Amino acid sequence: MAAATSSTSSPLHLYSSKSRLSLNPLPTSPTHNTVSFFSSPSSSFPLSLRSHCRRRPRGRRLGRSNAPCISCFSLSSTFPISYEFTDGSTDMELRLQLGGIEVPSPRNISVDADETSLAIRLKDTKAGLLVTLMETASLFDRIKSSETIWYLDDDQLVINLKKHDPDLKWPDIVESWESLTAGSMQLLKGTSIFIVGESTEINQKVARELAVGLGYTPLNTQELLESFAKEKLDLWATDEGLESVAEAEAAVLEILSSHVRAVVATLGGQLGAARRANRWQHLYAGFTVWISSTEATDEASAKEEAKKHIEERSVGYSNAEVVIKLQGWDADHSKSVAQASLRALKQLVLSDKDLPSKKTLYIRLGCRGDWPNIKPPGWDPTSADDGPMD
Repeated sequence: MAAATSSTSSPLHLYSSKSRLSLNPLPTSPTHNTVSFFSSPSSSFPLSLRSHCRRRPRGRRLGRSNAPCISCFSLSSTFPISYEFTDGSTDMELRLQLGGIEVPSPRNISVDADETSLAIRLKDTKAGLLVTLMETASLFDRIKSSETIWYLDDDQLVINLKKHDPDLKWPDIVESWESLTAGSMQLLKGTSIFIVGESTEINQKVARELAVGLGYTPLNTQELLESFAKEKLDLWATDEGLESVAEAEAAVLEILSSHVRAVVATLGGQLGAARRANRWQHLYAGFTVWISSTEATDEASAKEEAKKHIEERSVGYSNAEVVIKLQGWDADHSKSVAQASLRALKQLVLSDKDLPSKKTLYIRLGCRGDWPNIKPPGWDPTSADDGPMD
C-alpha cells in the first residue's frame, strides 16, 4: 500500500561518535515528498561581519520581561568568563562579565556575528594575539547580524542582538541540550513524540532521554505488549507470527495516539508496526522520528541515501517527519542522538508553527489516516477524496 506523503520534508542528521553533520530541509509540495538539504550551522564556519560599537549609551537597557538566564563556564584557557542573557522579545541582551580583564580601548574588542554564530575576541596588544572570550557556531536560532550593537558598561561587555523570529523565546544564547529541552516546550505544545526505527533498543534509549529532558512520560510498546501477553515478544512471534505482533502494537498505538506529553518508543525490525506503511494511521498523531543506521561517511552520501528511502517508500519509516542517521551505535551517545532529534524537531516546527494544532485536529477527527491533508468532518476513508480542510 502506498504511504501517505508529507507536505514537509524530513530534516536529516548524520551522527557519529567523532562528528555530527546536519542537513536542514526545504518545504516540498504535498504530492512530492522530496528533500532538499543545506549544510547546517553546526557544520559550517561562521562568516565574519562588522558589528557596530557604541560607547555605553546612558539610560538604555533591555527590558527585563523574562528572568535572565545566567551561565558560567570557561570560554578560554586564560579568562574564565560568565555571562548573563536576557530575552526581551525582539531584542536580546548578552552581558559578559569581564571582571579583572583589562580592556584598553573598545578597539581591542572584536565581535563577529552571522545569522547563527557569534565570536567575541579581545586583542592582546602586548602579545599581538586575539584571545577568544566567547565563540559559538550554534546560536539558539537566527539573528539579524547586521543589527548587532555592542558597548562597554563598566566591567561588562554588553551585546544587543535582534531576533529573526520575535515570537520565539530563547532560553539561552546557545543551542544546547538544556536550551533545546526548555525551548521545545513552547514549540511542541504537548504533542507526543514517536520514535521509530530498526532497533528497539535504540528507540527505547533515545525515547527515555527525550522524555526525561522534556518532562514527558516515557512509554515503550514492548513493555506494554509483554505486560499484556505475559510472555516475551519473540515467543509471541514464534507462536502466532510477526504480523500478529505488529497488529497488536498497532492497537496499542491507537490507544496512545490520544495521549499528550509522551515519548513513545516503538518496536524495531520485523515485529514493529512502524515498518509497515499501512500501520501509520495513529503514528501521525504525534511527531515521528526515524532513527536509521547508515554507512555514509559524509553529508552528500547521507543526503542521497535519505532521498532514495523517501522516493522508494520501501519501508513505512519513510513516513517519518524527522530522520536521524547514525554511524554505528553506542549507548553512551543516547543523549547526543536525542539532542539531534530535538534540534530537527525545532527546525520542523519553526518551518510550520501550525503543526502542533494540526496534530490536535487530526486526533480530534479520529486519526483517520488523512495526514497531512486533513479532510472535513464526516469524511469516510473508503470514499472518494473530498479534498483537504481549509
